[in-house]
Amino acid sequence: MIGAVAHVLLILPTSTYRAADFLEAAEALGLELSVASEEAVPLVDSDRFVEIDCAHPEESAERVAAFAVSRPIDAIVPVDDRGVLIAALAARRLGLPHNPPDAAAATRNKAMLRRALARGEVPQPRFGLAGVDGTVGVADQVGYPVVIKPLSLSASQGVIRADDAAEAAAAEERIRRILATAGVDPNQPLLVERFQPGPEIAVEGILYGGELDVLAVFDKPEPLDGPAFEETILITPSRLHPEVLDEALVVARRAVRTLGLMEGPVHIELRVTDAKPWIVEVAARSIGGLCSRALRFGLMGTTLEVLLLRHAVGRPKPELRRETRAAGAMMLPVPRAGVFRRLEGRERALATSGVTDLQVTVTPGTRIAPPPEGDRYLGFLFARADDPATVERSLREAASHLVVEID
Repeated sequence: MIGAVAHVLLILPTSTYRAADFLEAAEALGLELSVASEEAVPLVDSDRFVEIDCAHPEESAERVAAFAVSRPIDAIVPVDDRGVLIAALAARRLGLPHNPPDAAAATRNKAMLRRALARGEVPQPRFGLAGVDGTVGVADQVGYPVVIKPLSLSASQGVIRADDAAEAAAAEERIRRILATAGVDPNQPLLVERFQPGPEIAVEGILYGGELDVLAVFDKPEPLDGPAFEETILITPSRLHPEVLDEALVVARRAVRTLGLMEGPVHIELRVTDAKPWIVEVAARSIGGLCSRALRFGLMGTTLEVLLLRHAVGRPKPELRRETRAAGAMMLPVPRAGVFRRLEGRERALATSGVTDLQVTVTPGTRIAPPPEGDRYLGFLFARADDPATVERSLREAASHLVVEID
């Protein structure tokens, strides 16, 4: 039974942007908070910190369970992809509400995800799995154009489109270099998917006992046609035709049920080809980066992080809907590889009508690269307006004032 002051453990990979937002939400709810991460978090006392290694989920789950002996935990919340399996394993050990570990693992491995969705006959691109030097043969069978992906990287890192056999061979070579640089087995199988043209959307929600409560649907107005797949703009509410949007939500719910996900945040991405939605990704975590700051719920502007922590500690589902105004976020792209020095034009960008905030998340002196080699953005730009089209215009105008200096 959860006491008057619930104790939440956040699993925070060191690469996450979102520690401050979750810490602020926990304070607003009056929760006791501890953190499991690969490095100490300055905002948390040492006696509320568990050192883990996200590359070893079973061992990390054991460390969390051992920590709970002296400080009983009421809920475990993974903030990013790398923590979802640790959270599922640790919560199972402690008897807390959780996603089945197999379901969590499927959201962390693209081949497992595709196979599970195929068993449930959930609409998704045609796909195949390629071993070393086998990508061209699999791509020939799947049919060009294809999208080639490593199984475990995220944020579009290592994801490349190929339109013919020569491009498929070059993409495989490049992806294996990216894997080696990232410290991941470069000889792992690669996923080869048929490229689905059309707009892409993202569904944000929370699972309550396996039932999906949809919080927002984002459009991605920038074409994501490759050869790399760097996302930039997210805008809600969606401008899809209502019937197409309804069908997309039907497919999203089928995907969740097929995987067996039960509790907590879920982020689902779909492509819409000729009015038919196809699953691109299902993640057992909330929207990435700082994009959750585009979301506010109810008259008081409740944050997504507050909703997630309320659910985690078993508080009743609030009857809060997203604010009526349109909102959006732009993930500031990395224009080229090099050492980031500065971002100029901040004042003019913030003076743009509708723009509400600009956050730079890369420290000067950091070496960065665009996808497919890179896996991060320079920062995040936010806007609100009465309609989605105005939000999009505001974001694009504000971004036009920014000048990135990279050596």
